[in-house]
Amino acid sequence: MSTAASLHQSRKRKNGVMMTLCVIAAGIGLAWLALILGALLYKGLAGVSLSVFTEMTPPPGDAGGLLNAIYGSIVMTIIGIIVGTPIGVLAGTYMAEYGRFSKLTTVVRFINDILLSAPSIIIGLFVYELMVRPMGHFSAIAGAVALAILVIPVVVRTTEDMLNLVPNALREAGTAIGAPRWVVIRSVAYRAALSGIVTGILLAIARISGETAPLLFTALNNQFWSSNLNAPMASLPVTIFQFALSPYEEWQQLAWTGALIITLTVLALSIFARSLTGRREDK
Repeated sequence: MSTAASLHQSRKRKNGVMMTLCVIAAGIGLAWLALILGALLYKGLAGVSLSVFTEMTPPPGDAGGLLNAIYGSIVMTIIGIIVGTPIGVLAGTYMAEYGRFSKLTTVVRFINDILLSAPSIIIGLFVYELMVRPMGHFSAIAGAVALAILVIPVVVRTTEDMLNLVPNALREAGTAIGAPRWVVIRSVAYRAALSGIVTGILLAIARISGETAPLLFTALNNQFWSSNLNAPMASLPVTIFQFALSPYEEWQQLAWTGALIITLTVLALSIFARSLTGRREDK
């Protein structure tokens, strides 16, 4: 057998071994994911009823629902997105369009990467010192600020990456017809990167929708209905945390159902974000 043929056989064997290991690793990961989803569906579906969406969180040993927790999560998530998205988009726009090669952009990108990987409990402690202690009480607005801080780095990174993918020829075409730079960014770059930016916003929503630690230090919880942003407010993640640790079966069942609601919401957002990315690639 020639040297070339033996080398080919050796590479083929190594490739087969590595491919087998990769398939096994992927199978193990998928198996755990299937087990988690299966447990959530089995435990969570048993408690799904109309009362979950129409009744307040119950006292110990009583039946009830998650209406106030669902409402609180929606309110704080919406406020967090409204506050964090414009900041993230504008910062990402500066980094991609105005300061692509500046030292400031390098520093901002480094800090943004730190925020991306920072534990959310650190953000909660920061907002606790920044808002909760000076105000003297927990509040929904403090929880929304903590979620907004978590939104910003996700949107910044996605916006910068999507704008960097826009061909410079499109910008040059807009400049050639005499359009100011801000018009080129708004009418050309943003339009070309719109689906990617929206995908980043959806991923940010998916991230903050299940955050518990920052809300424990900011919004705390509320057993009753509350629409006052300057007072403690219930949220699904904190309610799940509290109910899952309780000895009451009714609370434990509601915790499973709440976890199922959050999981299905995140999966739906992820699928929608992937579909937007697929449409962009098709174009």
